[in-house]
Amino acid sequence: MAFSSISWSFTIFFIILQMLIMLWSGSWHANGCYTSIFSFGDSLTDTGNLKQVASITDGFFPFLQPPYGETFFHKPTGRCSDGRLIIDFLAESLGLPLVRPFLHDCDSVIEPGQGVNYAVVGATALNSSFLEARGIVNDLTNASLGVQLAWFKQSLASICSNVSDCRNLIGRSLILVGEIGGNDYNYPITDGKPIDEVEPFVPLVTDTIVSAVDELIQMGAQTLVVPGEFPLGCSSQYLTIRGSESEEYDSTTGCLIKFNKFVEYHNELLQTKLNQLRELHPNAIIIYADYYNAAMQFIRSPDKFGFTNGALKACCGVGGLYNYNRSSQCGLPYVPVCDDPNTYAVWDGIHYTEAAYRIISDSLFQGPYTWPQFNLVCPFHSVASS
Repeated sequence: MAFSSISWSFTIFFIILQMLIMLWSGSWHANGCYTSIFSFGDSLTDTGNLKQVASITDGFFPFLQPPYGETFFHKPTGRCSDGRLIIDFLAESLGLPLVRPFLHDCDSVIEPGQGVNYAVVGATALNSSFLEARGIVNDLTNASLGVQLAWFKQSLASICSNVSDCRNLIGRSLILVGEIGGNDYNYPITDGKPIDEVEPFVPLVTDTIVSAVDELIQMGAQTLVVPGEFPLGCSSQYLTIRGSESEEYDSTTGCLIKFNKFVEYHNELLQTKLNQLRELHPNAIIIYADYYNAAMQFIRSPDKFGFTNGALKACCGVGGLYNYNRSSQCGLPYVPVCDDPNTYAVWDGIHYTEAAYRIISDSLFQGPYTWPQFNLVCPFHSVASS
């Protein structure tokens, strides 16, 4: 980190001070901490936005077909998993309703405490025109982080009555900014671009994320969670598409070393910039969520976490060592699914199973993989996930 020990001490001091102020002022809310959740991101967080787009445009997406959603919801919901996502487990642990998607049926209304989810499958941090100018085309959506922020501002008019009420609502809510940025890298890397050509995107992506966090704080946000990226080098998709680079395998995990190092670069730079933002906004609590190491727990020791079928092979898919084929994706009628997703960490070669997301969520929000530690910032979330 590019900070002196004195500067870092001040950062810690301000975070602790803000936590004490919240405790002394009694500003924890009825559910323990927050009145609602607002979320931005991509397929790791989308709870149905792209599903609604598809229903309007008659678009076909495999992840909107069975067996998606089979484990918990017993039907596809637009979530890219067999069941719940991290955001679902978080809402449950806070005693809040599952966060409904921004794009929804006209008859649907926001319930008290439900919040809104603006995340969209396939979304990028950088806007579509920037990526297209560099030969990167997003066929799924143009709902970049900037677009999602615009939706957020647009929807406030129907959620709160005036600027003061909106600031109050935002300040009492938990704001999730991400995970986002992974697709900015996934699209060019899975299309075969050398990693050296993608690395210059990292400062741009992290700047975009931090800029969004800054804007939300200026709108009144007091507590924000900003995740890093998962270990892309352990993805069934990457291992299949870029796995010919065999000299890059990690002998202990089977993951591709250089892609994980790339993610570590992103995560370290993001943390550095979040530290800078903490100094600018000492009254805000900015929590970094370490998705990378929360997932590496079961990637290193899958059996320990009940993943007897490993942490690299997909439950739903077909072909090769990792059960993944880009042209035969999970959700297509002829693609098989495993008997017990709970024994797999990976669902479809790109996303994790509900069982893996549960472990990650517990590790983040009730364990040590956030900084500052979430269960110290919010010590009252004790509602057990079912």
